[in-house]
Amino acid sequence: MANAERSGRPAEAFGATAVGRPRTRLRVACLGLWLIVAALAARQVTVVLGTPRGERLTDLETWVGPNGVLHVNGSLYDSTRFTGTPFSGLVLKPLTRAAEQALGWGWTFGTLLLVVALGLIAARALPQPIGRRTALLAAPVAIGLLMLSLPVRNTLWLGQTSIIPVLLVLLGCFVAHGQRTSGLLIGVAAALQPTLLLFTPLLWFTGRRRAALSTGVTFAACTGLAWAAMPRDSHRYWVHHMAGVGLGGPADDLANQSLHGALLRLGLNGPLEVALFLTLGAAVAVLALRRAVRYFDDGQLLLAVAVTGCAAIVVSPTAWQHQLLWVPLAVVGRAGSRASDRYVWPVTVVLVMTLPARMMLPDMQALDPLRTNLVLLTALAAATAVPFLSRTSPHYQSPLPTEYAPTVPARFRHVPLVPFLRRVLTRPNILLEFLLIRVTYAAYSQVRLAATGGSNSAGRAEAEEHGRQILGLERALRIDIEHWANHTVVTIDRLRDFFDYYYTSLHFIVPATVLAVLYWRRPADYRWARSALGFATLLALVGFWLYPLAPPRLMPTLGFVDTVHGVQDFSQPDYGTLTSLTNQYAAMPSLHFGWSLWCGVVIAVLARRWWIKALGMLHPLLTASSIVTTGNHWVLDAAGGAVVVGAGFALTYVLSGPRASTARPRREPYDSRYLRTARIRRL
Repeated sequence: MANAERSGRPAEAFGATAVGRPRTRLRVACLGLWLIVAALAARQVTVVLGTPRGERLTDLETWVGPNGVLHVNGSLYDSTRFTGTPFSGLVLKPLTRAAEQALGWGWTFGTLLLVVALGLIAARALPQPIGRRTALLAAPVAIGLLMLSLPVRNTLWLGQTSIIPVLLVLLGCFVAHGQRTSGLLIGVAAALQPTLLLFTPLLWFTGRRRAALSTGVTFAACTGLAWAAMPRDSHRYWVHHMAGVGLGGPADDLANQSLHGALLRLGLNGPLEVALFLTLGAAVAVLALRRAVRYFDDGQLLLAVAVTGCAAIVVSPTAWQHQLLWVPLAVVGRAGSRASDRYVWPVTVVLVMTLPARMMLPDMQALDPLRTNLVLLTALAAATAVPFLSRTSPHYQSPLPTEYAPTVPARFRHVPLVPFLRRVLTRPNILLEFLLIRVTYAAYSQVRLAATGGSNSAGRAEAEEHGRQILGLERALRIDIEHWANHTVVTIDRLRDFFDYYYTSLHFIVPATVLAVLYWRRPADYRWARSALGFATLLALVGFWLYPLAPPRLMPTLGFVDTVHGVQDFSQPDYGTLTSLTNQYAAMPSLHFGWSLWCGVVIAVLARRWWIKALGMLHPLLTASSIVTTGNHWVLDAAGGAVVVGAGFALTYVLSGPRASTARPRREPYDSRYLRTARIRRL
């Protein structure tokens, strides 16, 4: 691979030593990435082959197993389980016996090799010029991301063949010598997946007309051969099923991430839906092809291929999860003129293609249309909307730099411990912040629920024992005020309603408001405060995991009144309101109090007026009162919350040093002197 940074001049002794160290670190990093790729591959093989027979490689069993559709004397599509084209069936027919014997190791390892080949070709196809670091790390990064992606995991689990068409297209575009060979490979891919015929106009309008003609001829020849060998199946596929509609499951299934599936899920059907699908599909195809031709002329051939592939997903009648490999390839596009904007698109693609949709968007009914079509929307954005930069743009290689605070000495010798985590003065990209906060909170919720084995009953006995330990310690310290406070508030209706509202409503509203104000008015301090909150939450997760604790309201025989959720039925195995949604025994430390204390500290440190500082510190005081009086936490839970918040601020300081605002250089007073002198001169 060409290396634009390499020079032919001999290095001097000192220079060779200085350059040798970064190259050594680069090779070590490359080796580490390859080890991660190997671990991911081993993990995939273990998961697939460790699953009992009959639960893994189900699609492959359906096709070529002893009772598979490829052994049936009738039509391949009698059971609607075979979703491939007639040409796919014709190709697989001779392989049925061999595939039956290799339903496991052979097929799984073969799929992994295809993924490796796909990643290597994609890495070699990156637009030039690229640096030495990119040249060395691109291949393991590409293969690792493909291994983690939902399409590859789905393909390995089901035993699908959908990697083959994508690989054939990449071979035709980047490896094959001669336009006829290129068109032959892409034509075979289109015979396996018909919507890949979109690459024919791409080849034609980019001047590769022989390849375009070869693609069309190959597709027609393969389809005609399958029609001659299996006329009944071909007629049923191309006429009755309209190129795959109705095969492999209902077209409105959530796994169908095509425009046709989205329209059906929105409630449209019949001639109106067909007309709308054809109209929108044609518009998407035309717009995507125009963009792809422009990127091809710009020298970004891999991006042009990815955009065309994403358009093929959108306009396909059915695009099942294992057929969505074109979306990860679109990560090569660069969008955004600022350095902070450059990561929004690749991070979005990686998260969408590796995480479940419910982690990306909250489980709210209003967001259902977005969450159920998240991959489709990403493919649609890649094909038609994302403003990828041209290589001629001055920001393509050099985005607008990020403004950093100057380094200042800290009070301790080894602070900051990680000096490259410099304080940024500019605000981060808001879309990226929302995305990362949402994914982090979804992961936090999952870990919080799994802290007792995934259910409350799994850790009930241990949590109640820990509750008795906490109560005993509080009695020894003479701070066991929970029962008195709870029963006192219960008798005063207005006070009970106030604390119930405070407990249920302000836990998220106040921290979100503080973050929003800091983001808008104090971006440098926003990063400091956000990091401290993140560290505190991670430390709290450790506490939930190591010390499950029953809150007072879930302690039988103690007589606490749950003023928020109502009376608990302790005779039920999983008593406790919201049992199915969250871990009821994640009480130590209390993040209700911890997050409120974080708000108070941030406001007290950053606010300029004394009364705002006082209001900020009043919030954790009222929160502590609400969590105790409602029976949701012990007093020591609040102490635990204070500990993790203090540790969060301490970790932020140790890792990256003082706050950015304290690190700003002081302005010299010459400005005021200059203005005063100028005013005197005018007089």
